[in-house]
Amino acid sequence: MKTKPPANTLSWLSLFSSTGTLICCALPIVLVTLGLGASVAALTNAFPFLIFLSIHKAWVFFISGLLLTFTAWLIYRPARTCPSDSQTGDLCTRAHIWNLRIFCLSTLIWVTGFIAAFLALPLRIFFES
Repeated sequence: MKTKPPANTLSWLSLFSSTGTLICCALPIVLVTLGLGASVAALTNAFPFLIFLSIHKAWVFFISGLLLTFTAWLIYRPARTCPSDSQTGDLCTRAHIWNLRIFCLSTLIWVTGFIAAFLALPLRIFFES
């Protein structure tokens, strides 16, 4: 019997990875923009892995984007069905609704991080010139 990858696990994994993109890239930019550069220095001192994430932000965004894409495929694939048993079917439907919510939140976080990490500075330079 073939087993399918659990969409719920992938949804949580995509939420975790997209939150990593927000923490590595969007949060420091927002703090510096608000004049809280010392807070960024304190954060990188307290959590040194933030520097690693910032250095490798292209890989972080690529991997989390792949996870989001795969999660979207699992959620919206045409062959997705729930069991016909009423109790199990209800649980499946509720799990699907939660997967959709987590996926939408993950996508929103990923897009916010992407804009902050890759588009904010070029847009600012473009509009200033």
